[in-house]
Amino acid sequence: MAGPPFLRRRPARPLAALLVSLSVTLGAPAVAAAQVWVPSWLASPMPWRNEAAANGAPSLLRNVTLRQDLLMASAATAVRVRFSNELGEAPLVIGRAEAGLKGEAARPLRFGGATHLAIPPGGFALSDPLALAVPAYAELTVSAYLPEETRPAVRLGPMRLAAGDAAPADDAPLLRGQGVVSAVLAQRPTAPAAVIVAVGDSITEGGSATLGAHRAWPHQLGRRLEDACPGAFVVVNAGIGGNMVASDGRSPSLVSRLERDVLAMPGVTHVVLMAGLNDVRQKGPARDRPGAGVDEVAAGYRQAAQALQSHHIKVIGGVLTPILASPVAEPAIPGPTTDDKRRSLNALIRQGAIFDGVIDFEAALDDPVRPGRIRAGAHREDGYHPNDEGHRLMAEAIDADVFAPDTCSPSRP
Repeated sequence: MAGPPFLRRRPARPLAALLVSLSVTLGAPAVAAAQVWVPSWLASPMPWRNEAAANGAPSLLRNVTLRQDLLMASAATAVRVRFSNELGEAPLVIGRAEAGLKGEAARPLRFGGATHLAIPPGGFALSDPLALAVPAYAELTVSAYLPEETRPAVRLGPMRLAAGDAAPADDAPLLRGQGVVSAVLAQRPTAPAAVIVAVGDSITEGGSATLGAHRAWPHQLGRRLEDACPGAFVVVNAGIGGNMVASDGRSPSLVSRLERDVLAMPGVTHVVLMAGLNDVRQKGPARDRPGAGVDEVAAGYRQAAQALQSHHIKVIGGVLTPILASPVAEPAIPGPTTDDKRRSLNALIRQGAIFDGVIDFEAALDDPVRPGRIRAGAHREDGYHPNDEGHRLMAEAIDADVFAPDTCSPSRP
């Protein structure tokens, strides 16, 4: 069966026009005017890295069903699932897809009425609305049958696989690999006070937290705000491991991906931007080449902030976390060290001239006995990635007033 029309990335357009185009192009049923759509889950597109085998997953997928259990940051009366091949190199063929609350019967996803589609490189597809009552912070299970050889081009995350056209069971092994879903949109009766997108590198992505437990700091922040102020805040995660602010690396630079990962999402009001460590750290197999300078990263901060602010999105700068507990010492080279540059960037962020607000993640994690290191019990073996406890400390350092003053007062330890 031939697939429905697909969408390719085009130059940025006004958000209202983009949403109209999505509805018309995909032939989606009309929804009530009183309803609004917000992103309830995000995963940024990322080129295929061929890293899956190192994480226990097959390098290539063929004649398998890929299952992802996605934590919904908003309650919903209906959902739309976005499949991405924007950074893929070959067509993404989906034999069929289904979605449902975890532990309950799944229902077919359709795309302009069709159940089968082929998304060409550079394209994405948004499913027709699926009427489904979803509580906030429930898990939505999305499964997609991939009949042809597939190199998924969405960031790494938890997934399950089963051979053939059959959804993986709950007890199937949990793997870390690249997925095919880049977003879930939630329909709700009213807009929240704030829709917050966390943008950054691995420290935001949360690959160092327990796999499948949803303990990255954006998830923990969103759950805390939802518990205190039901329905008022939506927090989604657009972090990518290894991402840099001003330069492309294993993924497009933070600046270059904002249109796709933030501006294309409906209703976004705030971005928390924390990145720069991958830019300034020393490069090369021996780490004996200098990374980017402070001025280059600062220019990227300004470019990102201005791009978002021009769309009336407030940008909150995240102070960079400590790194000196790393057991891998960088060799001495001429010029400032990575930590010197980190401290210079943090001084710039705290000055408040670039961003609309500041969250001090350094203070949340810094060891009071050995400043410059993440405190004991809050980091992984590498010394600079936070563990579940570190992510909790980061989430609890954030005051809701930085997003929407007087909306509510969630307790902070």
